[in-house]
Amino acid sequence: MKPVDHPWFRTSGNLVITREIDVAKNQSFWFINKKSTTQKVVEEQVAALNIQVGNLCQFLPQDKVGEFAKLSKIELLEATEKSIGPPEMHKYHCELKNFREKEKQLETSCKEKTEYLEKMIQRNERYKQDVERFYERKRHLDLIEMLEAKRPWVEYENVRQDYEEVKLARDRAKEEVRKLKEGQIPITQRIEEIERQRHNLEARIKEKATDIKETSQKCKQKQDVIERKDKHIEELQQALTVKQNEEHDRQRRISNTRKMIEDLQNELKTTENCENLQPQIDAITNDLRRVQDEKALCEGEIIDKRRERETLEKEKRSVDDHIVRFDNLMNQKEDKLRQRYRDTYDAVLWLRNNRDKFKQRVCEPIMLTINMKDNKNAKYIENHIPSNDLRAFVFESQEDMEVFLKEVRDHKKLRVNAVIAPKSSYADKAPSRPLNELKQYGFFSYLRELFDAPDPVMSYLCCQYHIHEVPVGTERTRERIERVIQETRLKQIYTAEEKFVVKTSFYSNNVISSNTSLKVAQFLTVTVDLEQRRHLEEQLKEINRKLQAVESGLIALHETNKHLEHKDNELRQKKKELLERKTKKRQLEQKISSKLGSLKLMEQDTCNLEEEERKASTKIKEINVQKAKLVTELTNLIKICTSLHIQKVDLILQNTTVISEKNKLESDYMAASSQLRLTEQHFIELDESRQRLLQKCRELMKRARQVCNLGAEQTIPQEYQTQVPTIPNGHNSSPPMAFQDLPNTLDEIDALLTEERSRASCFTGLNPTVVEEYTKREEEIEQLTEELKIKNVELDKYRENISQVKERWLNPLKELVEKINEKFSNFFSSMQCAGEIDLHTENEEDYDKYGIRIRVKFRSSTQLHELTPHHQSGGERSVSTMLYLMALQELNRCPFRVVDEINQGMDPINERRVFEMVVNTACKENTSQYFFITPKLLQNLPYNEKMTVLFVYNGPHMLEPNRWNLKAFQRRRRRITFTQPSQ
Repeated sequence: MKPVDHPWFRTSGNLVITREIDVAKNQSFWFINKKSTTQKVVEEQVAALNIQVGNLCQFLPQDKVGEFAKLSKIELLEATEKSIGPPEMHKYHCELKNFREKEKQLETSCKEKTEYLEKMIQRNERYKQDVERFYERKRHLDLIEMLEAKRPWVEYENVRQDYEEVKLARDRAKEEVRKLKEGQIPITQRIEEIERQRHNLEARIKEKATDIKETSQKCKQKQDVIERKDKHIEELQQALTVKQNEEHDRQRRISNTRKMIEDLQNELKTTENCENLQPQIDAITNDLRRVQDEKALCEGEIIDKRRERETLEKEKRSVDDHIVRFDNLMNQKEDKLRQRYRDTYDAVLWLRNNRDKFKQRVCEPIMLTINMKDNKNAKYIENHIPSNDLRAFVFESQEDMEVFLKEVRDHKKLRVNAVIAPKSSYADKAPSRPLNELKQYGFFSYLRELFDAPDPVMSYLCCQYHIHEVPVGTERTRERIERVIQETRLKQIYTAEEKFVVKTSFYSNNVISSNTSLKVAQFLTVTVDLEQRRHLEEQLKEINRKLQAVESGLIALHETNKHLEHKDNELRQKKKELLERKTKKRQLEQKISSKLGSLKLMEQDTCNLEEEERKASTKIKEINVQKAKLVTELTNLIKICTSLHIQKVDLILQNTTVISEKNKLESDYMAASSQLRLTEQHFIELDESRQRLLQKCRELMKRARQVCNLGAEQTIPQEYQTQVPTIPNGHNSSPPMAFQDLPNTLDEIDALLTEERSRASCFTGLNPTVVEEYTKREEEIEQLTEELKIKNVELDKYRENISQVKERWLNPLKELVEKINEKFSNFFSSMQCAGEIDLHTENEEDYDKYGIRIRVKFRSSTQLHELTPHHQSGGERSVSTMLYLMALQELNRCPFRVVDEINQGMDPINERRVFEMVVNTACKENTSQYFFITPKLLQNLPYNEKMTVLFVYNGPHMLEPNRWNLKAFQRRRRRITFTQPSQ
């Protein structure tokens, strides 16, 4: 903990306040004269001494000088009151502001209540006539209410009469329905009797139909048997016919076979001997075998050539794919060039189409020709070589470059760059220091070894940018960069993410280094090996040449193979013909032997047609006898079926007669039923109408009772009854006696209602609550009148208090301001300037608008201007602020005052004058202690014995506190002073 002591001087003894701060626990402990106390007690003691740290009139730090000038007149007055005024002055000022605020509130309240009271009185006078009209309208509304109350009773009586009439008509319809139902009973009985006869006849008809069906089934069975007999006869006849045809066919085939055998025997006699054909066949077979060997050898060569062609084509496709991939990568680089430098891209296209115009080698832009060995290192090259050179064309001849620039720049108006490679190549120039010496610092390569490029491009980059001398390091290099710079003396160094440039000062010979972060690579991240692409193109040409040679060989082999194929076919045809001639005699002998065997089999397979015909005739006769018997049985069944049909027809005729009679009776019954339905419908409608009228009577009775405020079971008093009509629900009721003077028909009642409503509608704009509001407003007027009297009494009391407090506050304040003005004006006059202080307000009654106005003039040619942050300069504001504080010095009730660096914005003349005033004022008797803090002072300033000067020593070369010895410093100073004259 660190104690902080603050001694405060008083007439009754010093007040020492100590604060101990516990940093670890973040706590503070307060002591007064070494006795423990609380922060609240400390604050009360400080306030009792009138110490106000936040008051700029007491504590004015350097950064608050401008803020002091920005204080408004009101804020300056408040700060001055607190600083030098009596303790009660600021209190009276606050009371005045509070009293004035309440006075304004009371004045506003009285004014509002007075205006509201006058409006209420005027409104009641205006509504008085409306109240009279309201009562006139109410009389008409009461008559309308009586008419509306009688109208339901009249409606009820009219509906009740309609109900009685409908009830009589319903009873008559009910009697008629009963008579019609009694007349339908005989017809119904006769219809039921005929229905029983019809059911009996239909049952007999069904029995006959069943018998007919059974007989017809038997007839069908007999017919099926007869048909099967006919089919059997037909099958016997067809079998006989088939055997006859087979016999005729066998005889024909025997005849044909004998003829064929005779022809073959004749041909066999004419056939030559085949033994003398074998030598010819053997010779042709040898020739054929030789031709086939040659053909197999040729086809083998063709297969080899095809395999060779397939291999070459596969190699060609692979090379083509590699070239396409290179072209795609090159296109990516060209797209980046086109997007960023369109003119350079257009110049590249022109160069590719016009290379014949140049005598020596011309290289495309460096960014297209450079090929990074590792894309990660592209950032070093792009950060080392400027973008203007990255897009520059490289020429070996000055003449070629002039031709290029004339065509591209002058004619095509393209903005391009061009450079010339050195005449002697720098591409293979060795670095001044081997890389092995630098590896200990983390360097792994020079820039030149990170990429490949054509010789002119590499030579130009080595000559212009010394890429063979610039090493590239890693994070290890960055960690020991100071050692690298001191020991290697390299001019340019690359680490993993930074570039270091090292220079030696011409004046101090000191080493100066600067570093920049590496930018991300944009153009060289795509790697294209142009040498490999050229090698692939040469390889593709060689493959195409070999493919042409293979194709020529294939064509020659196909021609040879075609010739051998033709010769093979000819030999095969000759051999086939000789073989056919050799085997023909043997084949003829085999055919003759086969035909003789077939002839023998056919002659053995004989058939007796007469026996077959006799057997078939016998079977047919037996079947015809059976068939005649079946026909006789079928005829008897047909006769029985015919008889059954006749009986069925007779029964159907009887049933038709019964149905006809039944239909006639049903027609008569339907006519009677139709009339009955109409009568019943009429009865139902009348009954529904009766129910509706009954319900309506009940509703009208209920509504009439509600209008007269009578309950459902309540009996009407005798004095309100004139007649007692009978109502459908069995209760007796009558309209009230008050209805006697009103019309007794609906039309008359409606006419009178319309008339009264029209009269009532003439009283428009009236509100049922007008009378209530009128009465309430009268009461409110009385209440407001009483409240207004009380407010006026309270307002007079506040005005009296304001007058008393104003006198106690304003007079001392004016005297205090006059004193400050006198001293302030004297200070300015001593500086050949002018200044004054006055109490400013726009309205004497607005106590919160009172303020102190400072007006100054630093030049005789100008007028007095109010001190503001904008009109005066910083030095003028500092002088004005300092003089105002000096004017407060002798009047100050504070134990001390602090001003920090107030002289910083002053010119030397004003600073000297102000310092003299501070010394003269602060060193007077009975003035408060004055602290003036400044980093510098002018020379030869006045000094007073009552002044104490404290120096604060600080700086990078300051001694430690335990080595500080002021006496030793004084002795050393005296020795220096004594030795100076002798020198």
